[in-house]
Formats: sequence, structure tokens, C-alpha cells
Amino acid sequence: MPSPAPSPQLANIRLHPIKSLDPVSVTEARISPSGGLALDRAWALYSVDGQWVNGKRTPAVHLIRANYSPDLSSVTLSVPADRRKIPPRTLAFPAEHEEASEWFSVFFEQQIIVRYSPGGFPDDTIASGPTIVSTASLQAVASWFPGLSVDDIRLRFRTTLEVDAGSASLALGEHLPAFWEDRLFSENERHVVRFTIGEVAFEGSNPCARCPVPPRDPHTGLTFDGFQKLFTHQREATLPVWSPRDRFDHFYRLATNTRVPSSESSKLLRLADFLSLS
Repeated sequence: MPSPAPSPQLANIRLHPIKSLDPVSVTEARISPSGGLALDRAWALYSVDGQWVNGKRTPAVHLIRANYSPDLSSVTLSVPADRRKIPPRTLAFPAEHEEASEWFSVFFEQQIIVRYSPGGFPDDTIASGPTIVSTASLQAVASWFPGLSVDDIRLRFRTTLEVDAGSASLALGEHLPAFWEDRLFSENERHVVRFTIGEVAFEGSNPCARCPVPPRDPHTGLTFDGFQKLFTHQREATLPVWSPRDRFDHFYRLATNTRVPSSESSKLLRLADFLSLS
């Protein structure tokens, strides 16, 4: 008799407290009023013309390091000493966003405005919930690019929630398959896939379209030549039978975008929470 399929479980929660900068792994996170995670993308950088200053538009962003205190109450900003003669600065997070503007303005040699939002600054304002990917998907993508590790792929794709099989299944060597998260959106774009992680209800929306950031080294900004073309070819070639192909107008997509109903605000997600399809 075949063994049951492994149950998906929350294996990683990664916040990006300052949009476009370094992530931090946490053991739990609270749902914000906007449906994202509290303190995820809580600060965003803007130029005086109101445009985002981020990795998509400004590769120099990749040179900045952001190191957080264990409770996320402060952040230390720094850049390589050989790049800029700018001393590191430690700031209260998220309160001192105006003070952070001064430091970023010196680095970018232009006026930078750092804004704070309790609901964060999501890339997708319609499907503003956390993005979800499986560990096996990250491993598969890493295998396409010689020299890149799974952690490198995590840093490049900046997904918030990562799922894998539960501990009992992992002990038996059983994992979720690559691109398992494609089960979390429907063939029909008008329909959502409802599921829960722990006590939090989600609606799976669509496969996440990627931007110019993943081809770049997250620490130097240097581009991996041919990254997008190879990724797109491999993603199409390895698309699982359960993936709704009609939802892929192109195959430069990884992870599932979600929406979180307003009723879930302030609920907690915790590592090892199970994901259950409705």
C-alpha cells in the first residue's frame, strides 16, 4: 500500500524589513493589516521624484548590508569600506526612518526619502500576502545554475514563506516535490485556491512574475549572464502536471502570490505550522 503524500509544513519565514535589502529569518511572524507580514518591507526608499529606489532600478542597492538585532528593534547599515567612505550607522527600527534617510542620501549621493508603513510596501498590491515557495523548488532552480547554492537562490528570489514536508516525512527522506506551490493557484484567474497555514487563512492567486533582480549577485550586483533565458527554458521544460499551464503567459515565474483576508490580521504564523488545502 503506497504511503500517504507528505504534508506540507512551514520550513522558513524570511522577512525583508527594508525593501530591496537583506533578509532575516524568524521563527514566527504576525499578519499585518494589509495582509503581508508585520515588519516585512516596512521601510521603502524613494527618490525626490517619488520613484522607488530598489534593486530593479538601482543596482548599487546590492552593496548595502542591513544587520538586525535579534528582536528586530534596530538595524545597522553598512557598505564595503573599499566602495564608500561611509561609516556604519545603527538606527532604531522601524522608528528612525527619517534618520535613515540621511545615511542613504550620503550613500546614493542624492536625496533619499525613507518611508515607513505598518502594512509594508508589497510589490503586488492586489495579491499583497506573503509569497510561498517549496524548498524543493529552490533546490531545483539552484541545480540549473552551476556555482549557485540553494541559499544563493533564496537571496535572489526573496520569497517570504518556504514549505517542505513535515519532520516525520523528512526523517524518512520524503520531501515535497519541486514546484509543489503551483497547486496553490487555480487554472481560472477569477478563482482562488483557499488554504490555511496554522490558524491563518490564505487565498492563492497567481504564479509570481520575476523582475531584473534574480540574475544579479545579491552582494555585488553583478549579473549572471543568460540567467533569465535559462531559467525560463528550464521552468517550462520541468513544469509539473499539476501546474495550470494557462496561467503562464511566460515562464519567468517562481513562487505563488497570495491574498490574506482582513479577518486574519494580527494572527501568527509559526515555523512547523502545517499547510492544509481547503
